Amino acid sequence: MMELTLVTGGARSGKSRWAQDEALACGGEEVTVIATAEAIDDEMRDRIEAHRRDRPAGWHTIEAPARAGEAILAAGTDTVLLDCVTVLTGMAIGGSGADAEAAALDAMAAEIDGILDARAARTGLLIVVTNEVGWSVHPPTALGRWYQDGLGIANQRLADAADRVVLMVSGLELRLK
Repeated sequence: MMELTLVTGGARSGKSRWAQDEALACGGEEVTVIATAEAIDDEMRDRIEAHRRDRPAGWHTIEAPARAGEAILAAGTDTVLLDCVTVLTGMAIGGSGADAEAAALDAMAAEIDGILDARAARTGLLIVVTNEVGWSVHPPTALGRWYQDGLGIANQRLADAADRVVLMVSGLELRLK
């Protein structure tokens, strides 16, 4: 079973930077990044490019906006960095055509099941980045509330399974577990 480190916090709290530093310290140049974002507009394209520039050039990248568990299984390195569950679960809702709360939550849960199943099937280190969206503005739409609830449930499942949980606040780490 892979050791699991969950890195969480608010937007721009330093999660990805911390996760990349941890992956570099543990895996050096032998790291696979599971990237969940898709370049759906110019702003997202710029964010993705900034993340790519921040990573060591020798790292392997698997683009996985869905079925992240399969990407973890396919990774050819012992150190795997999944960035991030927040985008992955959002993509799961969009890809499922979910128009009811149960379908939205099921789509998100399926991604978490895949991550945890892949973790159980491999050895090494899995670093997972996620956001604490419950600290944000209360969503005005039902879909937004379902997403916020679903990600909260997903984060609880990941934190419960994790060997380590790190909360990032203003670029500073707080070890929770």
